[in-house]
Amino acid sequence: MANKRIMKEFAGISADPPPGCVVKLAQEGDLHLWDVYMDGPADSPYKSGKFHIQVTIPKEYPFKPPTLSFRTKIYHPNVSNDDRGAMCLGMLKAEEWKPPNKISDVLRLVATVLAAPQPDDAVEASIADLFKNQPAEFDRIARDWTTKFARS
Repeated sequence: MANKRIMKEFAGISADPPPGCVVKLAQEGDLHLWDVYMDGPADSPYKSGKFHIQVTIPKEYPFKPPTLSFRTKIYHPNVSNDDRGAMCLGMLKAEEWKPPNKISDVLRLVATVLAAPQPDDAVEASIADLFKNQPAEFDRIARDWTTKFARS
């Protein structure tokens, strides 16, 4: 059942991707690993960047959520600043994930969180602190990282 659902979602998202996204299979024939290339939101310090996000879909999908990993370094309170590049999204927590959710919904939420960080649900406390207390400095660093790491 999972493969049928994943095939259907991939076909749909390929034909009509979320705005600013390109979605491809990471490896031909492997429906469980997708490469997403997302433009930074226009109203954010990420606006000039293109971010590579890897989506790993578990065999138990849609009963277990996919995992996201930013392969492009990003200065953001909701993305871990390590090799995993994990994004903290409530929707992707096992206890909050619902089988009707779709990966296209997840990608739309990612774009929303890029444009409007959620410092109270941060994985990087120091970045969240800067976002809340020194927004101009946060924006400057985020733009610098975007220029340095997220150029297409």
